Amino acid sequence: MRQRYLALLSVFVSLPAMALTFQTRLENIEWKVEGDQFECRLTQPITDFGAGEFVRRAGEQATFRLKSTGYGLGAGSATLLAAAAPWQPGRGDLNLGAVKVVNGQIPFNTSQAQAGRLISGLMDGRSPVIRHVARDGGGAMEVRLLPVKFSKAFSDFQICTTKLLPMNFEQVKQSEIGFPGGGIDLDAPAKAKLDVMVAYMKADPTVNHVELDGHSDNSGNRLTNRDLSRRRALAVMDYLKANGIPEDQVTLRFHGERYPLVPNTNNANRARNRRVNVHLERVAPENKPVPVAAAGTAGATS
Repeated sequence: MRQRYLALLSVFVSLPAMALTFQTRLENIEWKVEGDQFECRLTQPITDFGAGEFVRRAGEQATFRLKSTGYGLGAGSATLLAAAAPWQPGRGDLNLGAVKVVNGQIPFNTSQAQAGRLISGLMDGRSPVIRHVARDGGGAMEVRLLPVKFSKAFSDFQICTTKLLPMNFEQVKQSEIGFPGGGIDLDAPAKAKLDVMVAYMKADPTVNHVELDGHSDNSGNRLTNRDLSRRRALAVMDYLKANGIPEDQVTLRFHGERYPLVPNTNNANRARNRRVNVHLERVAPENKPVPVAAAGTAGATS
């Protein structure tokens, strides 16, 4: 097997003249697995270039990217390949499509589908290959990773992904807690949404502020609707407090029927408008939000 990979080092698919090729020598190939609750990374360092890595964020599937630390890529387009090994006759390279390249340390991210096909190719002995021609005439370049030691590293990567949170910050930072049946009681779907948000706040202490905005439909009079929206927001706040979120991290407002999501023209629309909007934020200590009681009072008089 070692002889086969050595052969791969000396065989390159034809490239334009003067093309640069970056690839780590066989004896120096390694895969590194790093991660936490928010992101897992599976990385192969590339000599004189940087690294190629698969990245899976919480709540998403993996993508693949290059990290350029030793050689800058010019803006343009690159072709992504799952290249066949030269000792496997009859197997051609798989063209996985183009990626847009920009200047910077991370010149591109693939789609999730492209990353999935690269992983399948590596498990089958194929090499991820990136071929790039800079738009400014900077010349052609090829970056190649090798499948050596990939299977064990990918197993460790999968173990890392089992510890990821169910959602990342962009996905969890805003949510609508519905009260479709009326009233002020939280149902099971509402509690499930709040549980995910609470878990994220506990995992990431920098997310330290919650804004709650209570709403109603237009079924009752304005004063009744405003009180309902307040009590719904309080129900959400009480649930957060019961699950470990300090009250001084919560700002509460209530708006009654003033801001419907959809026109209150039928029962289905009115059900959608009975809600509490929840928004998570990172707030610096010097920008500490208005206390809950003051926020509630301001809402009651607006």
